[in-house]
Amino acid sequence: MKKRLLFTLIILSTFACNKPADEVKQEGFDRKLMLTNYYDNLILPAFTTLETSTISMETAIKTLASTPTEGNLLAAQKAWEDTYLVWLKANAYNFGPTGEDGIKKGIAEEIGIFPVSESKIEANISSNKLTFNDFNRDNRGFLAVEYLIFDKAALNKLQVQNRRNYLLAVTENLKGFVTEAKKGWGAYKTDFVNKNGTDAGSSTSQLYNEFVKSYEAMKNFKLGLPLGLRAGQTQAEPTKVEGFYSGKSLKFIEAHFTTIENIYYGRGSADGLGFKEYLETVEGGKNLIASTEAQIAVIKNTLKAIPQATPMAEQIVKSPQGLVNLQTEMQKQTRFFKSDMSSVLGIAITFSSGDGD
Repeated sequence: MKKRLLFTLIILSTFACNKPADEVKQEGFDRKLMLTNYYDNLILPAFTTLETSTISMETAIKTLASTPTEGNLLAAQKAWEDTYLVWLKANAYNFGPTGEDGIKKGIAEEIGIFPVSESKIEANISSNKLTFNDFNRDNRGFLAVEYLIFDKAALNKLQVQNRRNYLLAVTENLKGFVTEAKKGWGAYKTDFVNKNGTDAGSSTSQLYNEFVKSYEAMKNFKLGLPLGLRAGQTQAEPTKVEGFYSGKSLKFIEAHFTTIENIYYGRGSADGLGFKEYLETVEGGKNLIASTEAQIAVIKNTLKAIPQATPMAEQIVKSPQGLVNLQTEMQKQTRFFKSDMSSVLGIAITFSSGDGD
């Protein structure tokens, strides 16, 4: 009996000592430390900077509404662009304090919807409707402000009081969401860091799912939709690009992709533990890292090859191949970010993308 017990212990000891290195590392990987890095160096700084920038934008827009001159219009346009670029660093965090709550949707849907509905905006201006307690999210948010201040006849149109009223109301509304988001995340660190499992309700799962969801939104709606590549489309729809009125669509796609890249690496105000380091601790993770990073490089090179001086909407009409190539390369990355990462990390995809992969 003693010999049999000893033999069993030897086998168990040998098995433990010979466990794959990746499995041993995985047991020692500190997801709490990873989440702390995401909170301290990516999420909270993004919303803190966004709040500051949104306040500056509101000030510029108030000045424009008070005195609609060309100088004030240019200042408001610059403030909007600067703020929108900051927004693109925050729009992947649609959970926790910025997730759905009652009739409200995640913050990206509340203030980042495009394309906006010109007809709904104009109807609200005509009736001087300045409240937003409805489901028409395409008549407000950042892109509604863009429409109002980048319209070719914006300065003349802003001589009308109702239009200035609406511009101020839209700006105030989106500032309210940003302020609420910053306040919510400011008090959310303990909950965020402590929910460090991999189940559907964990911070790890929510962060990963929103990371993938944000990537797919960029690929499907910032590229696929205006290019006419989405299911059911029969032709390109160039007016549906993000940033149609400002002509900054390519700049915004590049900024969005940089955000995705930084989330993957855990790289923000400091470079800490991210999904890459997490992948290094699981079986098959290192091979996936190599594939993922190779495709990231391809996407960046493809993006660089697209002319930056010509607005994206114009390129879709005249010479779309570079943009089609970019969408194709982004589609290839979907497998690594979505299917493969989900599998090797053991984190389920909890949203329905209808992406076919």
